[in-house]
Amino acid sequence: MSGGRITSEEKSAISTYVGAGIAVVLAVIGITFFFLTQKEKKETTTFDPNRPVPSDAVLKSRLKAEEWSVVRENGSQTPFQNEFWNSEKVGIYVDVITGEPLFTSLDKFDGKVGLPTFTKPISYDLLVEVPDNTNDMQRVQVRDKRSNARLGHVFGDPQSPTKRRYVVYSAAFHFVPLDQMKDRGYEKFLPLFDKK
Repeated sequence: MSGGRITSEEKSAISTYVGAGIAVVLAVIGITFFFLTQKEKKETTTFDPNRPVPSDAVLKSRLKAEEWSVVRENGSQTPFQNEFWNSEKVGIYVDVITGEPLFTSLDKFDGKVGLPTFTKPISYDLLVEVPDNTNDMQRVQVRDKRSNARLGHVFGDPQSPTKRRYVVYSAAFHFVPLDQMKDRGYEKFLPLFDKK
């Protein structure tokens, strides 16, 4: 620097350092964002029974509005206008919050109510039944034990092999096709499909 003035070489060097600094900061931000996105993708598409239940703040940003309404605000869905009511795909239905496997397509049937209907869950130990007197009706609500997600209702049904029917909301579930179960952490549930 001569006489307090910055030479063109010095300006060029400063520009290079500033540009390199900005590039490094952007690269760090990009890499961090990539890993956070991959972590969230893994948390929402794979199953780990030891993964903690996300907070409601995280769920509110992660779930679709209809999913949030059903599992946290006791909302409902329109019969015959929901994702799984007439699905015949083979696989498992998992809790939209934790990915906990709750029902299989093997136990699904057309309950004529326009909502997914099952004869039984994968394990009764995964569910909680709670009295529900809303809308001036006496019903039994079904919730996921671990996440406390509201799933739907259970009713007596003399036609069902279990004498019960689980009428649940599509928005409370994600579906995992049979051919993706192993890759997504549900390998131990594959033998359920060997029995039929």
